Parts: sequence; C-alpha cells; structure tokens
Amino acid sequence: MSLIISSELVQASGLSESELLQELVLLLFQREKITLGSASRFLGMTQLEFQALLAEKNLYVHYDVDELREDVKNLQEFGLL
Repeated sequence: MSLIISSELVQASGLSESELLQELVLLLFQREKITLGSASRFLGMTQLEFQALLAEKNLYVHYDVDELREDVKNLQEFGLL
C-alpha cells in the first residue's frame, strides 16, 4: 500500500517531503507502532544512524524488561555471559 500526501499538506507543514516522512516515522516509532529496525529501513538508515537521529531529537529507544530478558538469554546462548 502506498500513501499519497497532497502537496498542499506538505506545503502547509513547512517541511520537505523527506522531513515529513522522517517526522511520520519518528512519531510511529515513539508510539511503538513500528520497531527500530523498521523505522531505520523506512528512512534508508542503519539502526545506528537512526539511533543517532533519535539522540539528535532528544528521543529514546524503547527498551523494556522483556527485551532485556531476551538480550540476556541471547548473550547466554552465545556464551557471552
């Protein structure tokens, strides 16, 4: 599915098309509707570049207890803990 945003809306936003896309992706990421990997892909960035963008915008990566447990489990499986 493609989303068509009218040039009138783009102009009213005061943003370029790429800036508007970035704002949309950041909003969806903040609301936990898309993952870090998806967000970075939508913007054509590596995950590290996306994390740098988050830092630049004073936003943070969501990281909850379940994700921590999964990371610890993965590290244990790889013998790194």
